[in-house]
Amino acid sequence: MSTWSATYPADDRLRRSWLGRAEDWLDARGRWAWIAAMVAGFVVFWPIGLALLAYMIWSKRMFSGPCGWSRNDRHMHRSRMQAQARAMRPSGNTAFDAYKADTIERLVREQEEFEAFLARLRASKDKAEFDQYLDERARAAREAGAADEGPGSGTFGREGDRPSAPGRY
Repeated sequence: MSTWSATYPADDRLRRSWLGRAEDWLDARGRWAWIAAMVAGFVVFWPIGLALLAYMIWSKRMFSGPCGWSRNDRHMHRSRMQAQARAMRPSGNTAFDAYKADTIERLVREQEEFEAFLARLRASKDKAEFDQYLDERARAAREAGAADEGPGSGTFGREGDRPSAPGRY
């Protein structure tokens, strides 16, 4: 989303009216802020809500890309996409093109290796956490078992303590 300082030069920001500043404030918060302002306008005084709805439709804020994208932002996005497309075209200098292709191939390979490293790192961290959980669980079971095996604990460790019939305790 565009910011106030990126959209307008400093002297224009000072000369903007309160309506312009309100428009920029709503644009910075997105389409839902405009819809909320329109609903609030209808609640307060219906012509205000109707005026906001008409402005949103007239300025194409309702049906176009995300709010806050000024014409400048769209132009910059299009320029960036065109620059990326130009970067992939051959330059005509075979030595440079070979260097660029090797560099891109190396960077792609390094990216894949780094992602594989991160996956192994996550897996080892998960394994360590799971092993720690199992150790804590086993230790708790041993401590509980040691406490239960005291005199008169009522466990079924001796032959005479077992129930006489299945299902009867």
